[in-house]
Amino acid sequence: MKWFRSIPHQSYFLFLTGLFSIEFAFLAIDPYDRKDWALENFLVLLFLGFLFWSVKRFPFSRISYTLIFIFLAIHEIGSHYTYAEVPYDAWFSAAFGTTFNELVGWERNNFDRVVHFSYGLLLAYPIREIYFRLANAEGFWGYFLPLDFTMSTSMLYELIEWAAAEVFGGDLGVAYLGTQGDIWDAHKDMLLASLGALIAMLITMGLNVWLQKDFAREWSRSLDIKHPQPMGEDEIARLLGEQGGNT
Repeated sequence: MKWFRSIPHQSYFLFLTGLFSIEFAFLAIDPYDRKDWALENFLVLLFLGFLFWSVKRFPFSRISYTLIFIFLAIHEIGSHYTYAEVPYDAWFSAAFGTTFNELVGWERNNFDRVVHFSYGLLLAYPIREIYFRLANAEGFWGYFLPLDFTMSTSMLYELIEWAAAEVFGGDLGVAYLGTQGDIWDAHKDMLLASLGALIAMLITMGLNVWLQKDFAREWSRSLDIKHPQPMGEDEIARLLGEQGGNT
């Protein structure tokens, strides 16, 4: 652990970015559907821009950077082949003589489901780091809010997929949406992302219960009422009264 902590955060970020750039360049060569590849990577480039912008102002932990880049690396495989066409079954069959789908009883290409689950499992902790360091979300809120954010952004992504399919239509819309004929595809994707985030937060909470001596006190303190006075119309009246007193 000491050698890991000895690596400067910015240097570690640049190292992971270099590895990801190699994968990105390799998988950008002759993708299955160039338009879908571009569409899938639009948000990735925006996210990378955010990471570059934040690396000096808000460096993430090395664990968070690792989780983020593992997720991005998995996503790039899906964007190269399109999610519904990733040939993981062929790879598995070449190595073990049987398909993975046959082994676990799947009837469709579930690579997209794996990525949605990975979204929650791998990104909930970096999200928790943002909440904890920016909003001081301790105790209960430090675990609930990352789960809530993961669930809401998973829903938002499904809406983005729907909008993109409506705007672009045709084969590109079908490839980007990737439902494979399942009318409950969006619901299952959101469920898996939520489940992944729940598992990540339970693991994080378990580690903190073990390592954090004041865990119970912090949890209890996070549920204390911070502002006892009601808001709504009472708060509006108070603010109006303050304005009247200042004029």
